[in-house]
Amino acid sequence: MPRYFIWTIGCQMNKAESQQIAGYLDSAGCGAATSFTDADLVVLNTCVVRQSAENKVLGTLGLLKGLKDEHPDLQVLVTGCFVNSHTMELRRRFPHVDLLFKPGDYSELVAWGQKQGTPIVKKLPRYPGNVATLAPSPCTLIPIIQGCDNFCSYCIVPYRRGREVSRPVEEVVCGVRELVKRGTREVTLVGQNVDSYGHDLPGHPDLADLLNELANIDDLIRIRFLTNHPKDMSLKLIEAMASLRKVCEHLELPVQSGDDDILKGMRRGYTVGRYKELVHTIRCRVPQISLSTDLVVGFPGETEGQFEHSLSLVEEMRFDVVHVAAYSPRPDTIASREYEDNISAEVKKERLNKIEQLQAAVASEINSQLQDQEVEVLAEGKKGGKWYGRTRSNKLVFFEDAGDWQGQLTMVDVQRTSPWSLTGRVKK
Repeated sequence: MPRYFIWTIGCQMNKAESQQIAGYLDSAGCGAATSFTDADLVVLNTCVVRQSAENKVLGTLGLLKGLKDEHPDLQVLVTGCFVNSHTMELRRRFPHVDLLFKPGDYSELVAWGQKQGTPIVKKLPRYPGNVATLAPSPCTLIPIIQGCDNFCSYCIVPYRRGREVSRPVEEVVCGVRELVKRGTREVTLVGQNVDSYGHDLPGHPDLADLLNELANIDDLIRIRFLTNHPKDMSLKLIEAMASLRKVCEHLELPVQSGDDDILKGMRRGYTVGRYKELVHTIRCRVPQISLSTDLVVGFPGETEGQFEHSLSLVEEMRFDVVHVAAYSPRPDTIASREYEDNISAEVKKERLNKIEQLQAAVASEINSQLQDQEVEVLAEGKKGGKWYGRTRSNKLVFFEDAGDWQGQLTMVDVQRTSPWSLTGRVKK
C-alpha cells in the first residue's frame, strides 16, 4: 500500500485542507505514514503569513531535498500560501518538488495524478471537498469559503489564496452528513473570513443560513466557525448563535490592535469603539460566550502609547485567549510597500511578552472560576495516556479514565485549572 505523510503549518484553513487531502488519498487506497522517511509521497501544506513560518517551510524543503537524493522515487508535493503566482521561479529554486499547487486548487492535484498514472493518485475523485476520511476525527474542520477580499495592509493571504469563493450550501451540508455517518460529532466551519460566506452564491445565502441547515443534521452535536471579521459580522449571525442549540458559545474575533490610528494603517475597516460595541452586543445575546482574539504588535510606526492602548484593551475586554504576533513585513502587501518596518526586533519581542504575560494572568482568573465545576467535554482522543477534548466554550480539558470516550460526550469535574487548560475526572 502506498503511504503518504502530510506536513502542515499555519492556520486552521491549512489544517482543514490537509484533512481533505488525507481523505482524498485515503479514498485512493493509500495509508498514512508516521514520518517523512516512511512515506512514498509527502505533501507540504505551507504558510508564509510570518517570516518565521516561511523559514520553517524553507528548512523542511531543504530536508526533503536530502531525503529525495537518497530515495529518488519519493514524490514531493507543495501547497499552501508558499505557492505564489511565480511557479516557474519556485520550480527553478526547488527542482526536487514534483508538484506545486495553490491552496485549495485540487484540480491541479488531479491533473498531476492523471498524468502520473501511479497507484497513489490514479483513483482520486474529481473534487475532494466531500470525500470523508475513512475514520474522521470526532471534531472535523470544514472549509466553506476560500480567499479573502479585505486586503488588510499587512496580510499576504489575498495575494496567495485569491478572491472569495464560497462553497454551495448543499455541497457543505452533503459533506457534513457523510462525515457524521462516519463518526464526526462536531464541525468547525473555516475560512479566512467566514462572515463573507455566500455573498457570491446564487440567492446570497449567508453563514446564518448555513448554520440553520447544519443544525438539522441528526447526530451532529456541535457547530463552530472561524475566523470572523469585526466589520462583517452581522446581527443575523449573532441571533443564530443565540438561538441554535448546536452552535457553541465560542467566537474568534480578531481585533489586531487597540489603537485607532494603527487600525487605520492596517486597513481593518473599524474602530476600537466599534469593536467594543460589537463585543457588548455579542455578550448580551450570548452571555456564556468565550472570546478569542488576534493582536499584532510592532506594526510600522507603532508608538509606545499606541502599544499601551492594545495592552489596555486586553485588560479591559478579558478575552479567554489572545493570539499575539510580532509584525513581519510580507512581500507584495500594502504595508511592505508603503511603510518602513521601523520597530526593532527587541521592542517587538518586549511588547509581545507583555501581552502574553497580561493575558496569562487574565486567562488564569477566568479559568479558575471553573475550579470544582462540572463541564461538558467532547473527547477527541488521547495524549500521554490522558483523554483530551473541549468544552462548548472551547476550553481544553484533560482527564484520565479507563473507558473508551472517543467521540463521546462526558461530564468532567474540574480539579485543576491553568491559563491554557483544565484537568479533571469523569463524573461518576
